[in-house]
Amino acid sequence: MTETLYIISSGQLKREGNTIALVGERKQFFPVENIREIYIFGEVSLTKKVLEFFTQNKIIVHVYNYYGYYVGTYYPREYYNSGYIIVKQVEHYINQDKRLDLAKRIVHGAALNMENTLKYYNKKGKNVAEHIDKISKTKKLIQTTKTINELMAREGQIRKTYYDAFNEIITNPDFKFEKRTKRPPQTMLNALISLGNQLLYTTVLSEIYKTHLDPRIGYLHTTNYRRFTLNLDIAEIFKPIIPDRVNFTLINKKKLTSNHFTKSLNGIILNKQGLKNYLKEYEKKINSTVKHPKLKKNVSYKTLIRQELYKIEKHIINDQPYQPYTTTW
Repeated sequence: MTETLYIISSGQLKREGNTIALVGERKQFFPVENIREIYIFGEVSLTKKVLEFFTQNKIIVHVYNYYGYYVGTYYPREYYNSGYIIVKQVEHYINQDKRLDLAKRIVHGAALNMENTLKYYNKKGKNVAEHIDKISKTKKLIQTTKTINELMAREGQIRKTYYDAFNEIITNPDFKFEKRTKRPPQTMLNALISLGNQLLYTTVLSEIYKTHLDPRIGYLHTTNYRRFTLNLDIAEIFKPIIPDRVNFTLINKKKLTSNHFTKSLNGIILNKQGLKNYLKEYEKKINSTVKHPKLKKNVSYKTLIRQELYKIEKHIINDQPYQPYTTTW
């Protein structure tokens, strides 16, 4: 059963009966009962009638620009929002001690997953032991931070060390990591990192929609004029184990090469075939399963993300302190 529809081609989205139709070079039909979210990368037009249809069927629409950057989301009216949960979210945001405690837990979980990802590759003979040691030392400083800004700086140090290890993991020299560049990315590897992160942000956003939480209230990322922040928080935990692993797989297995990229203005982006390859691998990854440490059964990464959100709910209502998911490869 297809839950996610990726649209790379250009055309017009229409409603035809209980079906979504994409009218372009050819007409394609998608049964609405099989769709929960739509990702639009192509030049697509749609009408208010279609948006009403999406709302009726609780379908979220994520829109990306030419560079693969997230533009915005059509977020149907909230079906599951709870006034009580929203009040608790706000309480944990405006109380600086509570906010910092939750933000520290998020950063610590992200750091552990970066560390564990490198340990996985270290066992496979990649020379990343020095990076693991450096992350481990910086990670110990998380609990001593006094402000969100200081915490963000620690997180930045850890992520830089983690990125520096990429050249030991990646086997294709065309994808050498030099420094992180964005909007637009200056290298092929940066293009992949940016796309993967953007996809993860919207994956988390879609899962938040299925909970009582409000995506506008985050803790590590400051809640300001940005539309959503909670999804950015939770994505930090899963970046090392979802998009980064997708990137390593695509590069090392030669599913993406320099032929799948094109220069555009001042940056580099995936061409249409490269984007198709990427989305296929990303979809495969988030729907793949791992054993849940408490449920004692295999669940998809999408389900893991939703479980993470339920744990945030329990934390803010003082039911159970939040413990981030960490991989155990």
